[in-house]
Amino acid sequence: MTVDPGSAPHQDIYKLMIGSIVPRPIALVSTLSRDGVRNLAPFSFFTGISSRPPLICFCPGPRSVEGPRKDTLINIWMTKEFVVNIVSEEIAEAMNLTSGEYPPEVDEFEVAGLTPLPSDLVKPPRVAESHVSMECRLHLAIEFGDQPGGGNLIVGEILRFHVDERVVSGNLRIDPDQLRPIGRMGGPTGYTRTRDRFDMIRPKV
Repeated sequence: MTVDPGSAPHQDIYKLMIGSIVPRPIALVSTLSRDGVRNLAPFSFFTGISSRPPLICFCPGPRSVEGPRKDTLINIWMTKEFVVNIVSEEIAEAMNLTSGEYPPEVDEFEVAGLTPLPSDLVKPPRVAESHVSMECRLHLAIEFGDQPGGGNLIVGEILRFHVDERVVSGNLRIDPDQLRPIGRMGGPTGYTRTRDRFDMIRPKV
């Protein structure tokens, strides 16, 4: 089968992408509005870019229904700050509660029953229940269309890491058995655990 993105509906292209680009890590992003309203939302188009400088990125798309852009995106545009909180198995249900398209005045920390903790260098709080949180300052924002199927690239520079010592096993190596992160699969309900792993040694050339 060959699919031409230029002639296929964007909904089908989206299904192909989220079904084949798997598993995807989940960034649970906390922001503050200019009025000080807390926001918390998950994004699975998320990855690291570099360690020097330490840069990460995630890609919030437009809302699934017509209306204003997502609160996370608006808040980052306005304040230039956010926190990325890593999602482990024990907060999976809470993370899922934050994925609803709530009005801007709703505090998703309260919806999900998660605990906000003050950050060191940015105003948005971090999630106390997350084993790893990264305080970020906006480095770059690019918009790729505001219609359904469009997206935005948000690149943040990590200013501070907060790491639960229980998930670190010497020399700042994260122990995946302690972190127990989850990943996003295709479809509206698909997630995966990361317990089944194997090692391979890179070839020396």
